[in-house]
Amino acid sequence: MKKVILLGLIMLSVFGVDAQTKNQIKFTAKITNRNSDTLVIRGANDFKQAIPINKKGIFAATFEAPKGFYQFSDGHEVSSLYLKPDSEINLTMDAKQFDETIVYKGKGVDESNFLAQYSLSNEKFQNEAFSKDETEFAALLEAKKKWDNETLANGKYDAEFQTAVKNAFVQFHQYAAQAYASNAKTNKLKGKPSPDFDYVNYKGGKTKLSDLKGKYVYIDLWATWCGPCRAEIPFLQKIEEKYHGKNIEFVSISIDKEKDNEKWKKFVADKNLGGIQLFADKDWESEFVTSYGVTGIPRFILIDPKGNIVNPDAERPSSPELQKQLDSLLN
Repeated sequence: MKKVILLGLIMLSVFGVDAQTKNQIKFTAKITNRNSDTLVIRGANDFKQAIPINKKGIFAATFEAPKGFYQFSDGHEVSSLYLKPDSEINLTMDAKQFDETIVYKGKGVDESNFLAQYSLSNEKFQNEAFSKDETEFAALLEAKKKWDNETLANGKYDAEFQTAVKNAFVQFHQYAAQAYASNAKTNKLKGKPSPDFDYVNYKGGKTKLSDLKGKYVYIDLWATWCGPCRAEIPFLQKIEEKYHGKNIEFVSISIDKEKDNEKWKKFVADKNLGGIQLFADKDWESEFVTSYGVTGIPRFILIDPKGNIVNPDAERPSSPELQKQLDSLLN
């Protein structure tokens, strides 16, 4: 799945949960082609509930959680859900078709099913609309606004949920317009010389992009706090191993804030991260980052041996399309 604007991220960052009241939740999940033996549910205020698989192949747990918006992760992808008092949630899905197969059954699951379907509509919108010209994009965005509001109005949902989602709609529509403009600007960078950087290297000293001329360079913009970024790490490590000795360098640039520099160093050491590990000078405001119009991470960039941009918004390590492209360039 290419970079999709996630409703859940907007929800968690803005609306969070009602931390004052905790409610008992019964949660089970049956997942085919699972990516992990543990599901993790996260929410605001550092809420985290890990659910290991049992001997019957079911993820099952009873726990207390404040009412509100959450995300669950199978160690690879992330989806949103909504927990409310005395919910009894039974989730089924196929991890190979993550978003497309999510179904919640049980008590108090209508809101979570709405979020799953809404995520799919967002993905479909982005895949269709972002490749269109400006006039077509505007028409598709207006149609999306109408569909969003009508779909919410036709359901019977928790009042607080409806209020939060309506506000999130506004943010999503605004962000979609901004992302479209950024995407159009980014596409114009293809074939042009890449901006340079000169960043602190985990192994000591500094490294410039220009130091790497003569090789392809695959850049990963990430941060230690970014769940989707962390989910890509195992795939990146496999890519690095597969193309070891080839004419390519793998560079990971952290845009963590300066105060988290030691946290970054510890993360690199604990996870035994390979490639060239760098720390950007001004996090999101670093010149290299702003030159590419980055509005979300992880973000991947592919540069050719002459220092020209092959793809300013390259495929993720988890995408088979990346390996196809690298094979065509390096073999």
